[in-house]
Amino acid sequence: KLTSLALQPVITPELVQGRVHLKCTFSRPSSKVPLQYMVVWSRLSTPGKKEQIQRDTTLQSFSYVEMNSVNLKLGDTVFCIVTAFTRDTLEQQSLPEESKGFYAGIKFLPESLQIAEDGKEHVLTILSTVPIACPGHIDSCKITLQLSTEDLGNQLLGPPNIALSACQVDLLRAPCSESSCAAAALTVTAVTDFAQDGNRISRIRAEPVGWRDLLWRAYTPKDVKVTVRDLPTGNCYSFTDPHIITFDGWRYDNYKIGTFLLCRSMSRAFEVHVRQWDCGGHRSATACNCGVAAR
Repeated sequence: KLTSLALQPVITPELVQGRVHLKCTFSRPSSKVPLQYMVVWSRLSTPGKKEQIQRDTTLQSFSYVEMNSVNLKLGDTVFCIVTAFTRDTLEQQSLPEESKGFYAGIKFLPESLQIAEDGKEHVLTILSTVPIACPGHIDSCKITLQLSTEDLGNQLLGPPNIALSACQVDLLRAPCSESSCAAAALTVTAVTDFAQDGNRISRIRAEPVGWRDLLWRAYTPKDVKVTVRDLPTGNCYSFTDPHIITFDGWRYDNYKIGTFLLCRSMSRAFEVHVRQWDCGGHRSATACNCGVAAR
């Protein structure tokens, strides 16, 4: 047996003659005897089970496999295992070394979100780990993703649970770096629904649309799960002649006649005006609400 050679195989994506390939690169050890390498490519077919898709014997310190949407498709997690042999005899071999799993497809970062009904915007990044091949479409080399949301609860007639800053995004081809060959970002916000409906779960779905090659045609990325934490909603009141209870629970009366500013947000364009008229006659100075305007 050869000793452990620290081959350290790594998978990277690459375009070869306009088609998407994965490249398994490994370190060539400083061995006194000439070596050759066996590279076995496999994909994760079910959790914990790998399926062999290609076997190469090479003198080079790399091996390619094509993503042909037959035995290797978008959405697959791919591995390569490298074993070194002495060139003149196959009996002497090193221990096989396996690469980390390479996910080939579209990724969402983060893969799931936990947000609250507090109006905050959360950035969701969408990236492709493989380059986008555009033969004959050099000017607009991109994949367009149509985005949609779905509430997984029983709120069939309720408002949507989350809001996205865009209905579709374009993944424009860029040089591959740090496991991203194209990326786009959008924001996700929980809808404040003024209802005590508990924590709810939604999902965001992305679907490639428009022109695309065979590799992308049958591919739908994995959904993003979004958990929305319910927050209590503040209330304020103006009722009868009128008694007023503020958001923070203060109580007082306003018997005057006229138009008044009932409340105004300090952070956004939101205010409520109320109009009061005389409803007490000569006997008492009492006013009642007769109109409201909200912006």
